[in-house]
Amino acid sequence: MTRTLILMRHAKSSWDDPHLADIARPLNRRGQASATAMGAWLCARGYVPDAAVSSNSTRTAETFEALELDCTVTFTKTLYHAGPDAMMTVLRGQEAASVLMLGHNPGIAEFADRLVTRPPAHPRFADYPTCATCIIRFDAGGWNDIGWHEGQPIDFAIPRELMR
Repeated sequence: MTRTLILMRHAKSSWDDPHLADIARPLNRRGQASATAMGAWLCARGYVPDAAVSSNSTRTAETFEALELDCTVTFTKTLYHAGPDAMMTVLRGQEAASVLMLGHNPGIAEFADRLVTRPPAHPRFADYPTCATCIIRFDAGGWNDIGWHEGQPIDFAIPRELMR
């Protein structure tokens, strides 16, 4: 049996209001377009998740909405600026075979790096830019059965390449 993780960083957010709390920052126009493009890419490639779990920030919620995916989503404060260990705990609590996880850097980049057996051959994997998405497959019966450096990187994309 396999499990598939779609690991995505939120799309580009707005810094227009310097008084707005970080958690409340919305997407900017470029971020909306990037998330829409990433959603189309996921669907075109057949990477549609059974469920999603996301940080509770405004920008992650708006990223999920712009993806236009037909799956349930759970928003949790645990993923807001979470590190790899907290992200692993959240992932291990999932039941669906294919899960989209939406989060923030630097945690998401480190989480991705610690999950895969080897990094995908993409120059932007290490810095995981906004809306970057990695598809990682695990040979496991459940999320509790996965560990560090066991995931096979299947695909990796950034919006800039999709929107050319």
